[in-house]
Amino acid sequence: MNYTLNLKAVVVMLLPLYGLLAVFFLWPLGVVGWSSIYEHAFTLRGYEQVLTNPLIRRVLGNTMSISVLATATSLVLGYIIALHLARMPMSKRAPYLVMVMLPFWTSILVKSYAFTVILGSAGIIAKLAGWLSGDAWHPDLIFNRTSVVIGMTNYLLPFMVLPILTSLTTQNRNLKFAAELMGAGPFMIFARITLPLSMPGVIAGVLMCFTLSMGMYITPALLGGPRDMMLANLIDFYTRQTLDWTLAASIAMMLLVLSGVLIAMLGRVQQGKEVLA
Repeated sequence: MNYTLNLKAVVVMLLPLYGLLAVFFLWPLGVVGWSSIYEHAFTLRGYEQVLTNPLIRRVLGNTMSISVLATATSLVLGYIIALHLARMPMSKRAPYLVMVMLPFWTSILVKSYAFTVILGSAGIIAKLAGWLSGDAWHPDLIFNRTSVVIGMTNYLLPFMVLPILTSLTTQNRNLKFAAELMGAGPFMIFARITLPLSMPGVIAGVLMCFTLSMGMYITPALLGGPRDMMLANLIDFYTRQTLDWTLAASIAMMLLVLSGVLIAMLGRVQQGKEVLA
């Protein structure tokens, strides 16, 4: 009886949440899906163009390549940071975790504008490079793929550090002590114990970062050039410039499907981590 009452109470308390989800997520998603197949009449024109339009295929290639670069950069930097944090005492780790979380506390729009100043021709990096080279070298770091990857990495880094750090801090230290007693060096311990046991965190971080990268809009819009357009920017172009809502909705549905596949893979990874735990 109590269980039934508690279940009813939970359902009643969740009704407002389900209502908000239906109104602000499911209904707009349904509108986008309907717009992708209806244009005065039923049509698959949008999906046909998604598969055949050279511009869309090129932008899809841009999205994939930029996402891979940003994810790979975040992985290298994130693993180094997580490994350093995992080796620190818990009491000294908190200030560094705050530094890792700082990108969450700053608007991505503000950060993107800040990077236009830092990476610009009059920015600190260009001035430092010119001073070190005697004004012989001025790196081109703005309005290209390099600046987009830098800006995206700054945003994605916490999503990579935290799952890897969790995997590293939950490892059984007795395994490393046993390996040291058997004569294994630091590199062997890392290659045979630390890295394999941290792979669930690595995979989770990679999937999260890659999924977030594919939907990036502000960073490539402000830091990239015409050749660095991503799918979100292309959707904006078709909705505001050409007013082709059917094609824009079709591209959005394609992006949703790709993201959904990656999120499903992330769920499988999380289930695997629970089984291993």
